Amino acid sequence: MSFWNRIFSKNEESFPNVDLSIFQVDMHSHLIPGIDDGSKTMDHTIAMLAKFQSLGYHKVITTPHIMSDYYRNTPDIILGGLENVRAELKKLNLKIEIEAAAEYYFDDALMKKLINKEPLLTFSGKHVLFEFSFHSQPEQIDKLIFELVTQGYIPVLAHFERYVYFHGSVDKAIEYRKSGVLIQLNFNSIFGHYGPDVKKQAELLIDSGEIDFVATDCHRIEHLLILENNLNKPYLHKLSALKLKNNSL
Repeated sequence: MSFWNRIFSKNEESFPNVDLSIFQVDMHSHLIPGIDDGSKTMDHTIAMLAKFQSLGYHKVITTPHIMSDYYRNTPDIILGGLENVRAELKKLNLKIEIEAAAEYYFDDALMKKLINKEPLLTFSGKHVLFEFSFHSQPEQIDKLIFELVTQGYIPVLAHFERYVYFHGSVDKAIEYRKSGVLIQLNFNSIFGHYGPDVKKQAELLIDSGEIDFVATDCHRIEHLLILENNLNKPYLHKLSALKLKNNSL
C-alpha cells in the first residue's frame, strides 16, 4: 500500500491542520473594493486582508477581473484602488503586503490588446493571469498562448479545474504546461465548494502533480472561512506536499 493510500485510509478528522504559511503568497483574489464581483467596501477588503494575515500569508496579489462586457477595468482603475487599500492598511498598522495585477477574460478585447502590443498588468515580473468561459471552450486558445509567450509573458491559467470541458482528464493541463502555461488551482475546489465534478477534477490535478500555483480566488470573507474550516482535509495535505511556485513570488 502506497504512502498516500495509507494516509487516506485514515479518518479525515484525524489529520492535523495544514499550516498555510508554507504557501506564503496568494496570487488570485478580488479585494479592491467596488470594481468587480469581489469586495464591495473597504471594510470588507480590510477584514479579508486581516484574515489572510491570521492564516499565515505575508503577501496577497489581488487580481480584479478585466472583462469587456462586464468589468471594464483599466490599469489606472486597478492601481489607483490598490493605493487606496495600501493607505488603509498603513493607517491600521496591518503588516500584510498587497500587490495588484488582473484576471483577464479570454475575449476579443484581450486578443486585440495583444495584437496591438498593449502592456498587460502582470505580477512577479511577467506573469499574466487569464481565464476562460467555464462552460464553452473558446476558439483560438493556441493563438492566445502563442501571443502571450512570444511577447515574453508567463501565462497562468486560472482555476483549471473549473472548466467543465476539460473534466475527466489532465491532458490539457499537461499540454498547456509544455507550451509555457502555468496552472492554478483554487483551494476551495478541493472541499466541494464549486460542486462534486470540480472537486473530482481538482483531485485529478493534485494526484497528477500538474499544478503550479494554488490560490484562494477570494471574493468575500466566506471563501477564507471555508478554507480555514477545512485545513485538515487529506487532499490539502497532498497539495501542500507538491513543489508549487507560490513562495517564489
